[in-house]
Amino acid sequence: MSEAERIAFLAEEQTVVVATFGPRGRPHLMPLWYVPRDGEIWVSTYAKSQKVKNLERDPRATLMVEGGEAYDELRGVMVEVEAEIHRDFDTVLALVRDLQVRHAGTLDTSPEREAEREAQARRRVAIRFAPVHTVSWDHRKL
Repeated sequence: MSEAERIAFLAEEQTVVVATFGPRGRPHLMPLWYVPRDGEIWVSTYAKSQKVKNLERDPRATLMVEGGEAYDELRGVMVEVEAEIHRDFDTVLALVRDLQVRHAGTLDTSPEREAEREAQARRRVAIRFAPVHTVSWDHRKL
């Protein structure tokens, strides 16, 4: 894929599979919703999760976003990244809001929903994945 095609693909897909190094040195794979920002992928997850512990120990990770069902429809992007964990409440809350808009299409601004988002943000972190190396494929071009 060209850079423009990768950007468009990442904008339309919803889930990224994050591979970190688990406590026994083996890959630890987890799917997460994400927000693309300026060529980077951002996710939010629970601060006490295994993937956060893994990234605290070793910030290297590999991400994969894929699409398609039949072989001739398969396409995807794999990115080797360096992870940066953000614990600042405002950063996490902003990402929680962005994720809601991206996946629900709107931001419910009611006091109840905002209180729920704030409670979530207190238990979560934001993770910025800075790309190091990118590979993509599009079987529709074969």
